[in-house]
Amino acid sequence: MDDIFDYIDTMPNYDSGKVFGLSPLANDRYQEDTTKKVLDTILSIQPKEARAGTGETRESSVYRLATETLEKLPPDYIAYEVKERLSRLEPMNIFLRQEIDRFQRVINIVRITLIDLKLAIDGTIVMNEELRDVLDRMYDAKIPSIWLKLSWESSTLGAWFTDFYARNDQYRSWLKLNKDTRPIAFSMAGFFNPQGFLTAMRQEVTRANVGWSLDNVILTNRIIRTDREALKEPPREGVYVYGLYIEGAKIRSGVLDELK
Repeated sequence: MDDIFDYIDTMPNYDSGKVFGLSPLANDRYQEDTTKKVLDTILSIQPKEARAGTGETRESSVYRLATETLEKLPPDYIAYEVKERLSRLEPMNIFLRQEIDRFQRVINIVRITLIDLKLAIDGTIVMNEELRDVLDRMYDAKIPSIWLKLSWESSTLGAWFTDFYARNDQYRSWLKLNKDTRPIAFSMAGFFNPQGFLTAMRQEVTRANVGWSLDNVILTNRIIRTDREALKEPPREGVYVYGLYIEGAKIRSGVLDELK
């Protein structure tokens, strides 16, 4: 029995990802996630007081942040103007309208939440549980839960707003182009429904080739080593995309390669 116990003591406390056929990076990702959960828990139970040395209360800090954010919010998308610009019933236009509709809902919830939060801090309206969550999470540089329900995941509040403005820039630039032109390259990370974007692209390619069937059109990809700014015109068929991220793999000679 002693020998058995001694052998058990030599075994690691945590199984390596290799035991389950996973990449060694799986263990690193697990450790990162575990560390993040521990730090988030520690942060959540900290006293809700002013930051040391600033002399500014948490309410004042969030109030200032809310004011600055409201000043920087992009203007609303006017429904009839969007409809007029995208009047041609083409798959990509329909996709863009759907994306703008969803993004407008995000703009609305951000604006309403920040206005109500400022009123609650001033004491004009009641600070309910939802606004308290917004206050706490903004103070900790996290995305408010009510925003996450309508938007996308991000590491911090600052990174979320970076994505927010980037998405707005992509939609606005697309709308400003002539009705027969489109951006040369698209950010896949800047769409709510990237799969819908690819489907719309497939539909347009199918329509452009007489006798083709959508079910028989498959997606292929080719990695090009060219700066996005150097692209002068779109491809003959398909689209240029960027903003893709890969986990658990690497690229070798323009194709995916397994990590070892």
